[in-house]
Amino acid sequence: MRHVRFRDPAGSVRTGEWTDEGIVFAGETYDTDEVDVLPPCEPSKIVCVGLNYADHAAEQNSEIPDRPLLFLKPPNTLAGHGDEVTLPAGKERIDHEAELGVVIGTQAKNVAAADAMDYVAGFTCVDDLSNRDDQRKEQNWIRGKAFDNAAPVGPVVATPDEVPADASVKLWVNGELRQESSRAEFIFSIPELIEEITSYLTLEEGDIISTGTPAGVSPLADGDVVEVEVEGVGVLEHAVRIPE
Repeated sequence: MRHVRFRDPAGSVRTGEWTDEGIVFAGETYDTDEVDVLPPCEPSKIVCVGLNYADHAAEQNSEIPDRPLLFLKPPNTLAGHGDEVTLPAGKERIDHEAELGVVIGTQAKNVAAADAMDYVAGFTCVDDLSNRDDQRKEQNWIRGKAFDNAAPVGPVVATPDEVPADASVKLWVNGELRQESSRAEFIFSIPELIEEITSYLTLEEGDIISTGTPAGVSPLADGDVVEVEVEGVGVLEHAVRIPE
């Protein structure tokens, strides 16, 4: 099943099921183009993983880490399917990063890897937008990773049975394929990530783990349209606006 949050024509926020026919809620079916699709969950935080694909580490001239590299994106970074994302002005390079997002289903602390999937509600698509100008100048990456709308997410949360163990992760810019890999290429698996993260901090229901991006990251320009696809989840689409 693929769950979607949306604002109906009356302005009410609903949670329905995304189907081939449209969004189904309370016996009604809504055309996806006639409602506002919202981020599919309301995280208290997004825990992001750096360098979780060997090919991305190579393109960044970085060594493969011996433990997951973690950083946070706060709720202000959220954007949804169909949104136009306004990026910081005056930057030389703001990159797209296609990622599989893990949505937590129940509060999790000190979770063993063997039990980790019991805490997963499902999966979503994430674009970890990255302001490289400032990221390269600071250690904590607030300017580089936590600017407003730096984490488009969606369009749905797909239950784990919908998403293959080797699910593909792809990204297009204006119809051109820029990134393509697979969940099977992770350096650190989802259970390993959950075990490591929850040994330090509590994950709450709705929190997202953004599991890292494959090779092919590249800069965005004003007017670009980005599509992120995770097999079994669907396609997250957003546009880009860069003020002069």
